[in-house]
Amino acid sequence: MAEVRKRKPRADAQKNRELLLEAAKEILGRGGPNASLEAVARRAGVGIGTLYRHFPTREELFMAVFSRELDQLIVTAEDLVERDAPLEAIRSWLHANVDLVETKRGMLGAMSLVMTEDLKQGYTERSSLVLAAVDRLLDKGRNVGEIREGVSAEDLMQTLYAICYARQPGPDWRENVLRILDIFVDGLKK
Repeated sequence: MAEVRKRKPRADAQKNRELLLEAAKEILGRGGPNASLEAVARRAGVGIGTLYRHFPTREELFMAVFSRELDQLIVTAEDLVERDAPLEAIRSWLHANVDLVETKRGMLGAMSLVMTEDLKQGYTERSSLVLAAVDRLLDKGRNVGEIREGVSAEDLMQTLYAICYARQPGPDWRENVLRILDIFVDGLKK
């Protein structure tokens, strides 16, 4: 029996997919569950048919954008663990998360409305990878005696989201959240 090979996407198809994900990140982040998919296609510079070829449902588009952002947080954590001092790596990673929350507030609410079992499983798998990446950041800090014992990746994530969502969006939201997170990170010192 001949082996069926999966073809790599054409370069233009891959480019269109990336353009759609970037546009969706912006449009869905602002408009939440009711954001116009036509606006996403228009922003990406493609037709609505191209959007639906890549993402047959709104849910698939939401999950693709969200998954891409989680994947980026994993890569960022892995880069920081190699490059920066532990405490500064954690600070930088938390700041990157604030960017995600800031641009995704509307989309995160929408995600809760469209979470199918498949989407929940994908989210759970990626969340586990995020937590593992954060654990590596914390482990490095503990190993060099820079970060206190007993702090878990879950602690960091819960604190991050508690701070982010305790504040109402507004012109000073980002500045206030980053200031409080910096105080929290300083409290991680051994």
